[in-house]
Amino acid sequence: MTGFILIDKPLNWTSFDVVARLRRITQIKKIGHAGTLDPFATGLLVVAIGREATRRIDEFRDMPKTYETTIHLGATSDTGDNTGVITEKPILETEIPDIETITKVLHKFVGKQLQTPPMHSAKKVNGQRLYDLARRGIEIERQPNEIEIYEIKLNEYSWPNLKVTVRCSVGTYIRTLAEDIGKELGVGAYCDALRRTAIGHFEITQAMPVDKLNEANIINFILKTESELI
Repeated sequence: MTGFILIDKPLNWTSFDVVARLRRITQIKKIGHAGTLDPFATGLLVVAIGREATRRIDEFRDMPKTYETTIHLGATSDTGDNTGVITEKPILETEIPDIETITKVLHKFVGKQLQTPPMHSAKKVNGQRLYDLARRGIEIERQPNEIEIYEIKLNEYSWPNLKVTVRCSVGTYIRTLAEDIGKELGVGAYCDALRRTAIGHFEITQAMPVDKLNEANIINFILKTESELI
């Protein structure tokens, strides 16, 4: 039993929770995933099962990612998302951005740019996870990474909620993007919901909810051949 499986990660599960469940189901220890999703995020996770598959996992990590996100304007969070301490920002009615302003600001973020990883992230610096340091109240200097936003599509806007679809390069933090959009608008913002809908050409519609998998059916959802992976 070796190959790749597309998982729809549920809310409040870590990416490692998914791997741990698949290890129990398959009795295979060599399992890895491409592209960590935070517990508050849901959506597509590519999981490699077996030694041969895990050797190829970097092929998926480097693919473009697509996310659907709800950005809450007019407030900030110390984690950049809805799991942190929320601070509401007093906004006058005249300060509420209109749809034209929103559209212009979103357009500014399309293209290559430098983005600083958030403290509440799984990124390692000097061998330590940033979120482990953040939980201990430690903040360290982080080097910005070059990322690229290929497209930002405005789906819906009704103050204070802004819903967009973002297609971006590996290494992009949507929470940081949400905060940066809030700063550019002058109203503050945090990421209130996040769902990954695509990794490269793989779509969330192809994914299987992890709680629907068991010892009897998992073999039916493992992609093995090159044609299945194209």
